Amino acid sequence: MNYPMKKRLVLFLAIGLGFTACSGGTASSGARRKGTVEAQNSGTPESLSAAGEQELRAIVASGRLADLQWPNFSEKSAAVKEFYDESGDRLGWSRGGKPTLQAIETIGILEKADQKGLDSRDYDGVKWPERLKALQSPGGATESALVKFDVALTVSAIRYGTDLHLGKVDPKILHKDFDPEREKHNAGEFLWKSVVGARSVKDAVDPIEPPYPGYQRTLMALQKYMQMAKEEVPDPLPQVKKPIAPGQEYQGTGKLLRRLQFLGDLPASQPVPENSQSYSGDAVEGVKRFQMRHGLEAAGKLGPQTITELNRPMSERVEALRLTLERWRWIPDNFTQPPILVNIPEFVLRAFDALDAPGKPALMMRVVVGRALRTQTPVMAEEMKYLIFWPYWNVPPSILRAEIVPKIAKDPEYLQKNNFEVTTYSGEVVTDGIVSEEVLAQLRAGKLMVRQKPGPKNALGLIKFVFPNADNIYLHSTPSQALFGESRRDFSHGCIRVEDPRALATWVLRNNPGWTRERVEAAFQAQEQEQVNLAHEIPLLILYGTAISKEDGQVFFFEDIYGYDKAMGKLFEQAYASQP
Repeated sequence: MNYPMKKRLVLFLAIGLGFTACSGGTASSGARRKGTVEAQNSGTPESLSAAGEQELRAIVASGRLADLQWPNFSEKSAAVKEFYDESGDRLGWSRGGKPTLQAIETIGILEKADQKGLDSRDYDGVKWPERLKALQSPGGATESALVKFDVALTVSAIRYGTDLHLGKVDPKILHKDFDPEREKHNAGEFLWKSVVGARSVKDAVDPIEPPYPGYQRTLMALQKYMQMAKEEVPDPLPQVKKPIAPGQEYQGTGKLLRRLQFLGDLPASQPVPENSQSYSGDAVEGVKRFQMRHGLEAAGKLGPQTITELNRPMSERVEALRLTLERWRWIPDNFTQPPILVNIPEFVLRAFDALDAPGKPALMMRVVVGRALRTQTPVMAEEMKYLIFWPYWNVPPSILRAEIVPKIAKDPEYLQKNNFEVTTYSGEVVTDGIVSEEVLAQLRAGKLMVRQKPGPKNALGLIKFVFPNADNIYLHSTPSQALFGESRRDFSHGCIRVEDPRALATWVLRNNPGWTRERVEAAFQAQEQEQVNLAHEIPLLILYGTAISKEDGQVFFFEDIYGYDKAMGKLFEQAYASQP
């Protein structure tokens, strides 16, 4: 079975990054090495002696090779065995004691793994020059050395290919609800059949990367910020205790202008006034652009948070982009309908009209997500199946215990005042008026439930979009519209509030016959509950990306509100190092 190519779903278009070309490649890596290392064209694999075959099988069976940066390759031992089963226990990467051209090109790709957001150390990046040099010894390499070289390159190439295709980190470690069906592959078979004898290793490997335009733009953004990290000269801006308003003085105005030029928020050709301390004009406009790109209130006030972000080193921006690339590799590739995407730290929902639609999303709106400290919105991949106009809000047990029951205990008329009612779990109404001590006791014991009646004051607003899941999370409207004006919008109990529910309902029902925008509006005004099953289930991805690049080339960064980047960064670093 061939290593599958991900389908061309233009997923995450809007969360994509701002360049369209592929990153600088490694197509010429073989040519660059020809001058220093004698290489052989790939021909018929050479057989080993009986002792050589025995050594090869023993290494593969043990799942360890001391020569590797990370000697334990037991997690990839099945793929390594598959490779050598396909080869008939013959060497894949050398002929006549010399590395093949494919080996040279593959090594060049591994050495540049950092350009893909990976870590070249995981693929023995620093070890290959010495290994290649050893193969050029006057007496020629021993068979044992050739075996170790071959296994080292096979293990490294399998690690690289798997990481490039599916990611280094298992998403379920961080997100128990995110378990999309991702196509598996036979890495060893792919390596033997598609790479070892390839005319171009780069061309053979390219299809295993995510094909999405946003992924390619992220790669280009990563290259840009890696270069900026090399060029950056630390010169932090003076911090302030209170925000500096436009027109006021700021002692670091000169430094601020130069920093904004370095970051691309002001033209590099723009002159910087000497000794100026006036925070005004171009400085304010540049700060507004910077704030807009970093999820801050773009009012132009120079406050502590803005200065902190301005001073943040480029190495941290590189890390955010690297983690975004890793998340791209988690994206499933089996959608039959265009998905709805919610990016949690950006507080934005996007939807597209076609799987391969170029350009901007058909729909884009602000959202409110779960609070960072207590009620985080989970990352998940589900299918939206239906929506309900004028829904009841069934109060979750945790909210009932922590919030509603204490309020009822203080005010027995709380239910009546807020349009709630007590019911049995079968839906039979117990009371919507004064709550007796007996009923209160049953609520505390979890024997009864509370729900809020449909209406404009209902916590869900006038509609909810249902994608059944274990956490009872859904999209819904809200009577609390003011919160959409905030730059940071983590205020909910975990569900996602949408800014324009009418537009979303119209888009969701676009494939349901007869559901025009006028009919959707009528349903909002009907004052009666109505469930509408979707003609086609719609994939919904609730994702987490703190580094986003738009199609116009601008790169956006957002606060790691749930701490997932920090946790994921540790897992990313320890993926191989933690294996004894």
